[in-house]
Amino acid sequence: QSCFRRRGQRAMRLGSTVVVASSRRAVRLGGFSLRALSSSAAPATKPACPNFSSGPCAKRPGWSPAAYSDAAVGRSHRSKLGKKKLKEAIEKTKSVLGIPAEYHVGIVPASDTGAIEMAMWSMLGARPVDVCHWESFGKTWFADVTKQLKLKDVTELTADYGELPDLSKTDPEHDVVFTFNGTTSGVRVPSLDWISDARAGLTFNDATSAVFAMEIDWTKVDVTTYSWQKVLGGEGAHGMLILSPRAVERLETFKPDRALPKIFQLAKNGKFIADIFQGATINTPSMVCVEDYLDALNWAESIGGLPALIDRSLANLKVVADWVDATPWVDFLAKDPATLSSTSVCLTLDAPPEAVKKITAFLEAENVAYDIGSYRDAPPGLRIWCGATVEADDLRALLPWIEHAYHLHK
Repeated sequence: QSCFRRRGQRAMRLGSTVVVASSRRAVRLGGFSLRALSSSAAPATKPACPNFSSGPCAKRPGWSPAAYSDAAVGRSHRSKLGKKKLKEAIEKTKSVLGIPAEYHVGIVPASDTGAIEMAMWSMLGARPVDVCHWESFGKTWFADVTKQLKLKDVTELTADYGELPDLSKTDPEHDVVFTFNGTTSGVRVPSLDWISDARAGLTFNDATSAVFAMEIDWTKVDVTTYSWQKVLGGEGAHGMLILSPRAVERLETFKPDRALPKIFQLAKNGKFIADIFQGATINTPSMVCVEDYLDALNWAESIGGLPALIDRSLANLKVVADWVDATPWVDFLAKDPATLSSTSVCLTLDAPPEAVKKITAFLEAENVAYDIGSYRDAPPGLRIWCGATVEADDLRALLPWIEHAYHLHK
């Protein structure tokens, strides 16, 4: 499909048919009806699940606390059972994501933040660093590299919200830190073709809102991090760290000139601590959260694995995209369709910030949508999670309610 726009209208090409929606009439597009602006009646149907938060995200369809019935509660994570559960989580992660056998996957403290920080603190400083950022979390990694690690030879590649910097300007001789999908901007990297196969530096890939929803070429990334509470709808506080053999080599050949707290230590006496990547965690994990993650991985396998997860997220994005193209007062924050996120979908409205706050408060009060306001540092608007655990029918039910709230509060 191809999209094109003029001010005051949206159009989308669906096959050989072009559908144009103006602000003065109602049309049917993508399976839902757009009402005339004069309508003040509340929609008859609400989403069955109003959880559209971008983290922690909606639980998988059909989830209930019964998923915890086999959890190793009251048991040590170092017990035979505890280690078995942790190792199973690592092995299933590698299987579902198609991670190469020679890569290492570990469960680490403090969510995605902990994972990316321990990687940067342990490995950066051996080479110059290029930090690419276009939203709040990437900007935080840049600040940590320059103000906390105090590295001097750092190049900043940045862009405003809704845009992507020129990633081709990264130097393959440098280490590169980037965010695969900007959770707070709804802008993703369209591919990893800009990363050289002959690079000398390491690539640090914060993929927390991309993994399980977008294809990642593992040959292009040396350090990848994410947390359980995004695409699979897991619980918070635990991070995942994926290392290539080149990253392991860095850990064994580079000693940072700074103190590393225990939870950041990935090597000891010049040797990679492989046990961390076999289920022997640095600190005590929640075995209930581990069980929840295993349940999510089992669900992912049951529906067809990674291809099915990606398809679900893309189908959810299409529901929203159809609506955006038919609605004159809403648009994607992402400027380039090639960079449009299929998970953290960020929208701008033709309404002042106070009105946007009223819209999100109204939707929450009506138990229609929780936590869909834009991130605090992002431009005012909506952020609707469209990851694999969200049902397309719930999005179809949500959109008329956004219209209703907009016309009440704009």
